[in-house]
Amino acid sequence: MKNRMGYLLTGIFFGFVLSRTGASDYNYIYWMFSGVDLKLALLMGTAIVVGAIGMMILKALGNKDIHGQEIEINRKPLNRNTVIGGMLFGVGWAVSGACPGTVLAQIGEGKILGLFTFLGMVFGTYLYALMAEKNPEL
Repeated sequence: MKNRMGYLLTGIFFGFVLSRTGASDYNYIYWMFSGVDLKLALLMGTAIVVGAIGMMILKALGNKDIHGQEIEINRKPLNRNTVIGGMLFGVGWAVSGACPGTVLAQIGEGKILGLFTFLGMVFGTYLYALMAEKNPEL
């Protein structure tokens, strides 16, 4: 129960940060994709750099978690399906103004359109699961 409360508080904090930085605001998303205001792009670039540094530290420590257990990090091969999936993700993000993290912040802010985006993500995940059953290479 203690871990779940920590996860909940971390999620609330993350949603608060997304909301405060404008990452859940459609206008900021639009401005980023149109090149008018690159604040969000710089924010994401900072997150990528911090994540990369964290991965380097993790690798230097032997890919072990805080309990000393091995962490396996697998690379996903770049192929036609990952390119198509990335393009669908980008188009969906540009049209809806939300990605998986920000849509939950939008719902938390009471933005009803975030619910439609969330349902679209659930439906897309369901379709992917159906396709992956038929074609394990996905």
